[in-house]
Amino acid sequence: MLSACQRPLVRTHQKTRRQIQSSVFPYPGGPLIDKYAQEGNPKAFTFSKPNIPGLNFSFSGLKTGILYFVQKNTEENPNFITEHLADICASVQHTIVEILMSKLKKAVKETGIKQVAIGGGVSANSGIRNALTALGQQYSWQTFVPKFQYCTDNAAMIGIVGYHKFLEGNFVAQEVTAQARLSFN
Repeated sequence: MLSACQRPLVRTHQKTRRQIQSSVFPYPGGPLIDKYAQEGNPKAFTFSKPNIPGLNFSFSGLKTGILYFVQKNTEENPNFITEHLADICASVQHTIVEILMSKLKKAVKETGIKQVAIGGGVSANSGIRNALTALGQQYSWQTFVPKFQYCTDNAAMIGIVGYHKFLEGNFVAQEVTAQARLSFN
């Protein structure tokens, strides 16, 4: 399951938005980066990919690489972002999707699963949707990609549930503590 709970992906889109130009990309940046990415060349610029063992991944090195890339190129050409916005977005998105799909292929190989789903706000990203669908066809996976109108942010979904529980007066005692790693077994 790939979802917006993959906070590094969300943070990478937001940090990229800030690094490119806050005035060009209002919050949230992911949808606009995706929009511009569709107009650009995904291989125009190359960003390094982290080599993290196993199924873990991190985008911190990528975020730093994007920062230095933007700083260097805007020092040389103050109009660099404006002139290359679509290609920058396409290249960043391409790199993120390659990292995620590489880890996904590894996870499927190691676990033997044949069903893969995406959910949450990140499932609205066209690059991820297309790559997952293509990998599903290539490797005979059953993929579950929600209709675009159901690709809402998980935080919004949790918020609406909380709102309805509030309206119903459905509260718990103050003694209840959250358990982030609660087992379903």
